[in-house]
Amino acid sequence: MSSFPLHTILFLDIETVSQYSTFGEVPDDWAALWRHKAENMLRDKPGTPEELYGRAAIYAEFGKIICISCGVLSGPPADRKLLLKSFYGDDEKELLGQFYDLLHKWGSEGQKHLCAHNGKDFDFLYLCRRMIIHGMKLPSVLNLAGKKPWEVPHIDTMELWKFGEYKSFISLNLLAHTLGIPTPKDDIDGSQVGDVYWKQKDLLRIVTYCQKDVVTVAQVYLRMTGETLIHPENIMIKA
Repeated sequence: MSSFPLHTILFLDIETVSQYSTFGEVPDDWAALWRHKAENMLRDKPGTPEELYGRAAIYAEFGKIICISCGVLSGPPADRKLLLKSFYGDDEKELLGQFYDLLHKWGSEGQKHLCAHNGKDFDFLYLCRRMIIHGMKLPSVLNLAGKKPWEVPHIDTMELWKFGEYKSFISLNLLAHTLGIPTPKDDIDGSQVGDVYWKQKDLLRIVTYCQKDVVTVAQVYLRMTGETLIHPENIMIKA
């Protein structure tokens, strides 16, 4: 399996929630739009649009990003290091702006790549859509306009594991366990992020969870490309 120079890859993960804590808080115009979308999802299934509102987080039109965690690798294989940085908060536009600044500085020289698990179907798309909603210009590493498929600077560990099988889906948790990499799911999982954010008001817990996923994505990529894994003591968090 071919790989890219490790210092050119930014590993990332995002966490999203619905834009409102409950369906009762959603403005009437958006509530009507959600009902229409939910009714299509609920065809031949029991339930109501109100009961389905927790899933609004996965749709960029109805959700928002509350945390972006990313990491870069450095050093020789025997002493490889991973430096993590997170952008988080209630103000999505502010954290997206901070992330944009990082991408602009980091990607100013040479070809750079983004890597996430299921990134091509979720993380990269969600980031682009929310940036556009906020009237932001897309950074070059996210802007795919005019690029040929082989020019797209995006790496998806789920896609790598598919080996061309289009119907296959594997969670990061299962893939990590399969490859003998410590699982990140030792506290919360994605289905609990909304409750931790809206009910428990514990954003830092979500940030920690997001950072663990970035570590796992990096380790999975290293494992799949035959590289040496990162020792736990070489994982650092930048304030």
